[in-house]
Amino acid sequence: MGDGVTVHLRDEGPKDAPAIILLHGSNADLHTWQPWVDALKTRYRVIRFDQVGHGLTGPDPNNDYSVANFASDIGEVADKLGVQSFVLGGNSMGGGHAVAYALAHPDRVKGLILVDAAGAPIAKKSKGNIGFTLARTPVINRIMNYVTPRSMIEQSLRETVSNEAIVTDAMIDRYWELLRYPGNRDATRRRFSGKWNTFSPQQMAEIKVPALVIWGEDDRLIPVEAGLWYDKYLPNSRLVVYDGIGHLPHEEAAQRSAAYVAKWLDEMNLASAAN
Repeated sequence: MGDGVTVHLRDEGPKDAPAIILLHGSNADLHTWQPWVDALKTRYRVIRFDQVGHGLTGPDPNNDYSVANFASDIGEVADKLGVQSFVLGGNSMGGGHAVAYALAHPDRVKGLILVDAAGAPIAKKSKGNIGFTLARTPVINRIMNYVTPRSMIEQSLRETVSNEAIVTDAMIDRYWELLRYPGNRDATRRRFSGKWNTFSPQQMAEIKVPALVIWGEDDRLIPVEAGLWYDKYLPNSRLVVYDGIGHLPHEEAAQRSAAYVAKWLDEMNLASAAN
């Protein structure tokens, strides 16, 4: 892209179908969306990519981990792929980036899917998982540039979800290995040292497109009250809350959430407005 970043992405489904871009959360990667991609790619063009400081994309050369820079990357990826308009979805951090992009480029976003998204001005009920807590702790977060035990990754994942059945050895290994990809640990420290971005009701009122807000009722990182906030202030929203599910409904309740998203997309009749 323009800032010298080579983005790791996957672009699946018919190229002439309505496009959906999916953004992963903090310290995740594009694999988090696999269940949704499998369910949607026969009828939609589904694009997902590792955001800077994550996965195989690696760090930003300018160490710019601002929301504005993340949002800019969304547009650059779409431009490179020749996609003018799309439905934009995101989990956690990625959800916040999706909202920021929708505010900046309302002409390109046809719909929003927010999955336990960051950005609502709602206080957290707990400190979250151990990994995020340490990443915010001065001195310790610098040590984590060099020492990141696999056991910490496992504990963090188990503290993130309620359906622990999804926390397999393969999942733990993927998070652990990609965090240790060159530059990603320092990128994590820099992101967590920066300013947290929140939105206002006035900003939400500017987003007129349909918005599907999905939340896990047992989310300990971003409580369900944040989902209620988005649903209250987004003018054209629908809220779906899953009992017994934590921060990753798209993985913890993969089939249920994917089926609901497919139904919601069908209701939007995107095919008539495809590129």
